[in-house]
Amino acid sequence: MADTSSPVSGLAERYATALFELAEDEKGLAELEADVGRFATMHDQSDDLQSFIRSPVYSAEEQMRALEGVLNHAEIKGIVANFLRVVAANRRLFAVPDILTAFRKLVAAHRGETSAEVTSAEPLSEAHAAALKDALKQSLGKDVTLDTKVDPSLIGGLIVKVGSRMIDSSLRTKLSSLKLAMKEVG
Repeated sequence: MADTSSPVSGLAERYATALFELAEDEKGLAELEADVGRFATMHDQSDDLQSFIRSPVYSAEEQMRALEGVLNHAEIKGIVANFLRVVAANRRLFAVPDILTAFRKLVAAHRGETSAEVTSAEPLSEAHAAALKDALKQSLGKDVTLDTKVDPSLIGGLIVKVGSRMIDSSLRTKLSSLKLAMKEVG
């Protein structure tokens, strides 16, 4: 699963496990997964939301008010909304991205799938995501769930992590390698 050397990853796994167990009890895993996906997409596409979640300067009350606005905008209700409120009340909003990633890994494992973290310079189109899923399925021999993130600093290409394996075909990495090779030549 996650790197257990980080205190955030252990925290994220505990929270994700709690959310997953709530989903199993309610038999609403698909609905929960959709709500988690909506919140994750909003997070990935909003620099303001990312900054807000990471910032320790906001009071618990301010975090709760802002979170309510985000949940209402995304039309997230029920278990996921209540879960995020508990996370905010416990002053753990900074761990939400890791919690959502850990939750998606648990869901994938439950379905017999493997999870791949994919970081791209721009959001993947549905066609590109489907093609990547097919390629990974052929390579790994099992269905793959994609956990996508956007990082414009990659310039182009992808970084794909499956378990302990990572494939970095980003333009940023290729340019860094070229820069290093040029220094060695000169």
